[in-house]
Amino acid sequence: MSASSHKTRDRPRRPTLKTIAELSGLAVTTVSRALGDAPDISAETKRLVRRIADEVGYVPDRAGVRLRTGRTNVIALIVPMEEDALNMTSRLVAAIAGELSGTRYHLVVVPEMPGQTLMDPVRHVVETRSADAVIFNRVQPQDLRVAFLKERGFPFATHGRSDWQAEHAWFDYDNSAFGRRAVAQLAGRGRRHVLLLAPPKDETYGREMRAGVYARAAELGVRIETPDDLSSDSPRRAVEGTVRHAVSMHKDLDGMILASPNAALAAIHGLEGAGHVIGSSIDLLAKETFPILNLIDPRIIVEHEDVRKAGAFLARAAMNEIAEAGKSHLQHLDGSDLPPDPA
Repeated sequence: MSASSHKTRDRPRRPTLKTIAELSGLAVTTVSRALGDAPDISAETKRLVRRIADEVGYVPDRAGVRLRTGRTNVIALIVPMEEDALNMTSRLVAAIAGELSGTRYHLVVVPEMPGQTLMDPVRHVVETRSADAVIFNRVQPQDLRVAFLKERGFPFATHGRSDWQAEHAWFDYDNSAFGRRAVAQLAGRGRRHVLLLAPPKDETYGREMRAGVYARAAELGVRIETPDDLSSDSPRRAVEGTVRHAVSMHKDLDGMILASPNAALAAIHGLEGAGHVIGSSIDLLAKETFPILNLIDPRIIVEHEDVRKAGAFLARAAMNEIAEAGKSHLQHLDGSDLPPDPA
């Protein structure tokens, strides 16, 4: 007998549905339906089957599943490539994966590679049928990805809203309300000339935040400066330089609204280099997706956006899109139930 024959004979057999059936005393078809979360299988039976499946290390054969059902049991999360450590991607991934744990679905992260358009990874997933649904962010008002997926009837959920928000699943933070609260808090501290570093103009949440800031500033008589060529996603060095230039050009600048922790950290360096004292000569108010800014500088006024909540909801929304075939959409606007602004 050859060495390769010995290796084949000695290799542990991969657990199958039959393995679980033998250990549970159930029929193979019952095991299969329990793992598929069939509604006519009792919760007790499902727990038993899943416990045994976990114990023996059972992993569904995706090729076989796809042949039988036309599904992959995969949900794809499409995220931008971010070299900076202070981004929300890792928390979003963990939250989605955690919510999918114990279901039939597995998470695959698909990066937006340099040189690609926003459409490229979405089109690849759809055309190769490499997932049953997609989740993505950086949503634009007239987002081509949303239009494409709606036209193809492909399940999806977005972290952010498009102009067609009534027609698809989404989770979003109320950035307009954040903008209004931010202006009011700074005005309550006597600040009257504020620099806004908002999200990119071509993304819906950037539009929403600007609208909230401008509206509340007009009501309270606060002057807003907004650099045309800069956003909260700009490189830190560019933000730092812009902040230094702004405070040198506007001697009465006494407040800043920052849409990301990266922008806040860059602003701190710019302000300190220009001789400002945070909390004294100027106030900084920033939005973050994980608690870090007050650990770095407790003088910063912080509003926290819960990305874990977003990820868990988006996972449920994507599964619902698959199950309901787009007949119903899970949608949630977070942050709108916070206390009203103090002014």
